Parts: sequence; C-alpha cells; structure tokens
Amino acid sequence: MSRKGFIIGLAALILTVNIGIASGNDLTPLEQLGKNLFFDANLSTPPGQSCAACHAPEAGFTGPDSNINATQAIYPGAVHTRAGNRKPPTAAYGGESPVMYYDAGESLWIGGMFWDGRATGWTLGDPLAEQALGPFLNPLEQNLPQARLVLIRVAHSDYADLFEEVWGPGSLDFKKDVAGTYERIGRSISAYEKSAEVNPFSSKFDLFWDNVGDEATVKAINMSNWEDYKGLGLEDNEVLGLALFNDETKGKCSLCHVLDSSSSGYPVFTDFTYDNLGIPKNPMNPFYSMPKKWNPDGLDWIDPGLGGFLANLDESFFISLSLDKTINVNENYGKHKVPTLRNVDKRPYPGFVKSYGHNGYFKSLEEITHFYNTRDVEVWPVPEVSENVNTDELGNLGLTLEEEAAIVAFMKSLTDGYTPPLP
Repeated sequence: MSRKGFIIGLAALILTVNIGIASGNDLTPLEQLGKNLFFDANLSTPPGQSCAACHAPEAGFTGPDSNINATQAIYPGAVHTRAGNRKPPTAAYGGESPVMYYDAGESLWIGGMFWDGRATGWTLGDPLAEQALGPFLNPLEQNLPQARLVLIRVAHSDYADLFEEVWGPGSLDFKKDVAGTYERIGRSISAYEKSAEVNPFSSKFDLFWDNVGDEATVKAINMSNWEDYKGLGLEDNEVLGLALFNDETKGKCSLCHVLDSSSSGYPVFTDFTYDNLGIPKNPMNPFYSMPKKWNPDGLDWIDPGLGGFLANLDESFFISLSLDKTINVNENYGKHKVPTLRNVDKRPYPGFVKSYGHNGYFKSLEEITHFYNTRDVEVWPVPEVSENVNTDELGNLGLTLEEEAAIVAFMKSLTDGYTPPLP
C-alpha cells in the first residue's frame, strides 16, 4: 500500500472508531468479519465489553482509559468488580509472532502470544487466532460461560450473513460444530489484526526507512555516523535516538527490539522472546484483591510470567526437547514477552496517560526509559521477581538525560498516521 493509501486508510479508521463495526477501508470480507467480531460489545456477559474495550485503535490498540492507565493499569472485565493481572498489550503488529518454539542454541523460548506466551499456536498454527479466543471465556474478562454462547450471539448479530459468506453455508453452526465454528471466530479476528488497517506501517520512521532504502544501513546507524542521516524524514534528535537505540554499547535497545524487516518489509521492533526486566510490583494492581477463587495468594501473588505457563505443561513435553522441566521453568520464571514498540506513544490526545511494562507500573516513556538506564544505580523498588533479571542489556547504561530524551523522541516517531509536511 502506498503512503497516500496509509493516510487515507487512517482517516477512514478514525471515522469508524466510534461506530465500531461500520464498513472498513479496503478490508477483505474475512478481515471485515474479524473487525465486526473485534468491536462487538455483545460478546460478553453481561453485554457491553468488546475486544476493543481493552485494545482501542485510538490508543494504539491498547487500553483506552487514561484514568485506568494512570492508576491500576489493569482493566476491569465485563463484570466490573473483576480484573485480570496484566495490562492489555497492543493487539496490533502481532501477526509476525511465530508458533512458539525453543531455540536450543540460544536457550530461549520464541513466539506465542499473551505476556506469558500461553497462546502458543500449537493447536491452530496461529498464535494470534488462539489469543483472540481466550478473553471471551475468561471470567475476569468477557466472561462468557461457554463457547456455544459466543456462537449464538454471533448467529443473532447483524453480520451473521457475512460469516457464512466468508466461511460457507452452515459454517455458523452452534449446535453440531461448536469447536470448528469457534475456531473460525478466532481465525477471523486474527485476519483483522493482521490487516493493513491495524498494521499500516505509516509512521514517521517508516518514511525514514523508505528514504534510506536499505535495512542494513538503518541497522548500522550508530553514534559515529548518525549525522550522515539527517534530513531523511526524522528530526535530528530522533536520528540521534535511533543511533543510541542501535548502539550495542549505549542504548542496547535493538538487541531485543530488533530492526529486522518483517514480511511487510518494515520492522516490528521485537524479537518475540521473553525477558525479566526487573520491573517492580504494581501496588495498584486490582488482581491482588480478587477473591481466592482466582487469586488464592492475595497480596503475596507473584507474576510467574512464562515460567508459570511452562510449569503447567506435562514433563514429557520437556523430555521430548531434551530439557529438564524444573530447570527450564526456573530459568523462565518472571519473564514476559518483549512487546513491539510500534505505536508505543499513540494516544487520542496529548494529555492522555499510557502505561508501560507487563503490569503497567510505568506511566510514561520517559519513566520506563530512565528505569532501563538506571535500574541498578539509582534507588528503585525491588523487582517483583528477583530471579533471571536481565543485567546484560539494561540497568546501568550510562546514558545522559539528553540521550534518554533522544531515545524517547525516536520511539515517538513509531506512531502511525504521520503526514509529511507539504514542501
């Protein structure tokens, strides 16, 4: 899609945000069906909560409530006295995440969806489709008691005909083929979340990427050559931020938020691995006060991250990979998925607060960048999980405040919907 197309597409998205399931811009029928499902607030008990309630386009497909982001960061479910335990990650730019696998050479788990990777893709071959099906049946989120009820609600929706147009006559069967029909819902939402409407690659950085015209060159921009790339679409301070972002002796950001081009031709700024950054507990996390049915540990609850998911797998699975289950679970305790940085600063208005980290502890890009820089040399609250904290790539980077600001400026250039100034 051309850059003009990106801008037109963004304008169309803005026009349809408030009406949710209105016709999309250049969406395929499958993508449009996925969009209808994504914005359908009737797919919860009680009705009123859609996927977009926690993944809104105007906030970069993350949480759209500034007050919640500024405080607890974790969103209430359809039953508003209930809440999960992690902040909503972006629903955009996730389609490149591979089916989860273990890289024995690097001793790393890669791929999957959710902060803890539990939507592995092992069942459907598509982590994004598996992730899309989770919240509907989660009592702390959309709270539908069974998949069949999701299907019945869809069958009585105003887009039921589109469902059968896309998947064929009889495909919306909530009596004899609950599993197959539910899977088609997940695959439809996945198609929308992979669409150009959700992943337009229309940021100021993308213009710069096009102007430079070579992936290897952009990845090689560092502190010794960054001034050679002024005037190519980024402001000078943003180019400096990119140099610091890339530099393996300074910012070190690109070690995890890689600039490798995706199938789109542009980077999505994640290597899809898992890491423990040493983030403190979020004391305002509402999960601490959830009933014992969901949180038997109360205030003592610790988020195990990837390690918690792995602990629930059968030991034979680890044996098949020549791994010791106990060791592997312990090595991944407290680790969470490296998120994309796309739209990390996208917000509906300037004073809107966004939260950062798997638990939303940080309330600005400036704050989390300073944490990355100074975690081990300034006074911060203790990590929620002290094991497996990454001390190689963050914690004592030695950046000046001006260099931190440059990295933040660069990350802000990753916001979609950029319109170049007229010549």
